[in-house]
Amino acid sequence: MKFPLLIGGEFVEGARSAVLRDKYRGEPYGEIALASREQVAAAVAGARAGFEVHRLLASERAAILAKAADIVLSRKAQLEKLMTAEAGFTTPDGDNEVRRCVETLRLSAEEAKRLEGELVPMAAAPGLKDRMGFTIRVPRGVVCAITPFNSPLNTVAHKLAPALAGGNAVVLKPSAFTPATAVELGRALLDAGLPPKLLAIVHGSGEEVGRQLTEDPAIAYYTFTGSTRVGLEIQKGALLRGTQLELGSIASTIVCHDADTKRAIPKIVNAGFRKAGQVCTSVQKLFVDRRIAPAFTDAFVAAVKALPFGDPADPRTVVGPMISRGHAERALAWVKEAERAGAEVLAGGTLEGSVMAPTVLRRVTPAMRVVCEEIFAPVVSVIEFDEVAEAFAGANDQPFGLAVGVFTSNLHTAFAAARALDFGGIHINEASSARVDAMPFGGVKASGHGFEAPARAIREMTEERVVTIAY
Repeated sequence: MKFPLLIGGEFVEGARSAVLRDKYRGEPYGEIALASREQVAAAVAGARAGFEVHRLLASERAAILAKAADIVLSRKAQLEKLMTAEAGFTTPDGDNEVRRCVETLRLSAEEAKRLEGELVPMAAAPGLKDRMGFTIRVPRGVVCAITPFNSPLNTVAHKLAPALAGGNAVVLKPSAFTPATAVELGRALLDAGLPPKLLAIVHGSGEEVGRQLTEDPAIAYYTFTGSTRVGLEIQKGALLRGTQLELGSIASTIVCHDADTKRAIPKIVNAGFRKAGQVCTSVQKLFVDRRIAPAFTDAFVAAVKALPFGDPADPRTVVGPMISRGHAERALAWVKEAERAGAEVLAGGTLEGSVMAPTVLRRVTPAMRVVCEEIFAPVVSVIEFDEVAEAFAGANDQPFGLAVGVFTSNLHTAFAAARALDFGGIHINEASSARVDAMPFGGVKASGHGFEAPARAIREMTEERVVTIAY
């Protein structure tokens, strides 16, 4: 199957093409069109022209997004099969990705209908009379969305849907690892009635296509999920233009001595190993109170060892392949490096093809790359602590600050965590990976700035203007 470019409202072939291979079997499943510099420029220009021509009413934008949600749901089986091939998603991962995408589209449809400004209290100024003021929100123009491989449907929806809900046109550059799912989401939007020129899709490397997009002055706003290194390049290229950047992370979860461990363990296992640990909020550092560490660690390791891993097409599989063999080999090398330096492997630590067995380590030290760099793999390191302040400090001791989980039955600990932990999201009695698509999602420090979630993103992707009237 061929997956084309979308430029100027039409699906077209690229200057070149590349074969797409199944992440587990290595067999071809499709062909992707790669954009030339001229095609990238044409995509941006076409989106800008589409924005000038198609000024949809809020009700029209809402209806298109709601219908797109229904179409995506009707194509659930097709999309899940595609994501198994191109992202290595297991059945649970694919099911969750589609259902969350549907929710994101529906939330964005609702936000399109309630995007509004506010009254300005002009009378608060001394001596001012017969004058009123209010604000309105207007679309920015062309929004550029650059998306990652680990959420090829829902994260793309989190970029496209609020941008379109706010009345913008969008140029999308999906991950080179997972371009096909993004094309299918684009088809769903067009089938739902979106004017074709309001959406462009271009494929290619970040070094070529991504860099060209950041240099194009016709783009008004950038929304990006990916590495901190690339995020810094985008911010530099954007200059004074708006950006929303969701970047790197080393996510921690803290288990206090008074935690409900029966509730905590399944949540932490899911948060550490879903999507083969390739989630920016996957549990990487697991802090456990020393008073409960022996029993907790035994139960946690037993649960991890029970996870079926391997072929993502097998409905029983929970942990499938990583995005490439190179990514998997790099993660295993870090584990072996830690083991040589004194870490103990309690589970996993093996690799077959691009499938890494779910891995648990302990006796790690802060200098080991498995804990001081983002591993982005199914690897969790158990770190024992004596006082909760020690765990807070350990979680904070990193350049990133995206999400953290804390399991405790003590309200004082919960409220202390909210103040002490330097993260964009702090989840009490949930693991670091807890997320609802309606909630604000974003980080601090090197994890970026700005929030995803339709209600927040639509405001960031529109501009506020002040209008005053003397009468």
